[in-house]
Amino acid sequence: MPEHQIGTREEWQAARDELAKLETQHAELNEEIKRKRLELPWVPVEKEYEFDTEDGKKTLADLFDGRSQLLAYNVMYGPDYSVGACPGCTSLADGFDGQLIHLNKRDVTFLCFSRAPIDRLAAYKQRMDWKFPYVSTYDTDFPWDFDLALTEEQAMQIPEVKQMVDDPPEWLQDWGEMVGAELKDGLREGPGYIAFARENGSIYHTYTVMAPDPFVAPHFNMLLERTPKPQPEEPRAWRKDEYPD
Repeated sequence: MPEHQIGTREEWQAARDELAKLETQHAELNEEIKRKRLELPWVPVEKEYEFDTEDGKKTLADLFDGRSQLLAYNVMYGPDYSVGACPGCTSLADGFDGQLIHLNKRDVTFLCFSRAPIDRLAAYKQRMDWKFPYVSTYDTDFPWDFDLALTEEQAMQIPEVKQMVDDPPEWLQDWGEMVGAELKDGLREGPGYIAFARENGSIYHTYTVMAPDPFVAPHFNMLLERTPKPQPEEPRAWRKDEYPD
């Protein structure tokens, strides 16, 4: 016998109608969240930053590439990672390329940041066959100023992080092996989105959202939420070239 409930079309419709009420409430709340997001104050960026890119050194203003908005995802790939970027961030980044043209045509430049040196980012980008711009924040104040990374001291002051480092669950030990870093170093990178605006020659920080917000998760997870069966613990977020089969 199947483990899931079996019912008539009428029973399905009644249950679906109840779920639709919750989905409507969720959609209405999301509209309120979007409004408040747009109402956040813009904070001027006074410091000058210079980044390593595949096209040489660029300032934060250069990264806008002539557009007025910049949206970036911070991939967990620290200078201490010897194997590659976080597999979860990698799975998320697999979905970015198809969105580039749509964002660019709406005055938004999109790219990814990581703290690893640019040569390692370029090699990983080639391995994953990504097309989006990938920018290194290595040896800059940028990740520290915008809370995209933690110092070791800061990380150990967060009880949840310290607990995971001192007594890591099996899945986290596996994750550490997949990125090639000790957890005390690997967990100091912050996965999340950060947004900037450029107006009248000035640059403003407008928004940041970090994991575990659901937005900071592989896009295929949102599709899997609509499929009939609950997802098992395995496989976790494998890199696309590492699935066993």
